[in-house]
Amino acid sequence: MHDLFVFGLSVFASLFAIINPIANVPIFMGVTSGASEASCRKIAKTATLTAFFIVLAFVLMGKYIFDFFGITIPAFKITGGLLLFYVGFELLQSKKSTIQNMSGPGGTPAPTPDFDESVAISPLAIPMLAGPGTIVAAMNYAAGHNYWYILEIVLILAFVLGLTYFAFSFSRYIYRFLGKDIILVLSKLMGLIVAILGTNMVIDGIKMAMAN
Repeated sequence: MHDLFVFGLSVFASLFAIINPIANVPIFMGVTSGASEASCRKIAKTATLTAFFIVLAFVLMGKYIFDFFGITIPAFKITGGLLLFYVGFELLQSKKSTIQNMSGPGGTPAPTPDFDESVAISPLAIPMLAGPGTIVAAMNYAAGHNYWYILEIVLILAFVLGLTYFAFSFSRYIYRFLGKDIILVLSKLMGLIVAILGTNMVIDGIKMAMAN
């Protein structure tokens, strides 16, 4: 039970840092600029559900993917760790987020009746939420573990994406409350955490390779 708890904390920290619900609020506001509040909620729901099923497919089919391509768990951990480190490094180097087309009373443009809601699939679900970093992290944690651990990963993924849905749904309120500077600081902090988690995965992969 203790191992499951510690494992769950690690998975949550990793997925929360990569998906980064709060830091992605300005991006969501940018791509949904001009959409009505109801449309924004629908887009948030579609984006998070789509991202969930994409990552779920990779988590459940990870073993078959490994077997088909002859990928070893140590090699995947090392490569995945390097990728996560790069994702974290990019977050640390990122420039301040800008809000596109934020004009009009209160900084919010008038709703557009024919707003294209396909932004929920791309770029929101793919690659912002279910990007390479999220998929690699989820598959990395699932590799070599039994069904209880995999179930825990799926539940944590659903929880983090649920938080993302609420962050997106109330994005304008969150942005006004926190401000762009605090959101930027949170993004940098999440980047550091992702980079550290990536380094830790590389170390684990090397240890596993040396033990075999």
